[in-house]
Amino acid sequence: MTEAERPVEEPVYWIYMLRCRDDSLYTGIARDPHKRLALHNSGRGAKYTRSRGPCVLVYLEECRGRTAAQQREWAIKHLTRESKLALLRDYADRPCLPSSRGAG
Repeated sequence: MTEAERPVEEPVYWIYMLRCRDDSLYTGIARDPHKRLALHNSGRGAKYTRSRGPCVLVYLEECRGRTAAQQREWAIKHLTRESKLALLRDYADRPCLPSSRGAG
């Protein structure tokens, strides 16, 4: 297989969910969700989270490619709050959760 014939691997994007200070949930995508969380908490993230911080990262889902990540983000954003909470419960029951780098 030549270099030109090799499939291009899609970059990893993360769909993340934050729980805000007012207990609302915010969903987004990022290449580095921990860096994005820091931006949200510094007031330089989404307008929605600026007045609702500090936020806590409560959900991560890996996705290959920006388009696929945006589609999944859209699907999660259109869930009811109850369905989002069920997604969070299922996520919390997983045996191995990704952790924040450098968190102690």
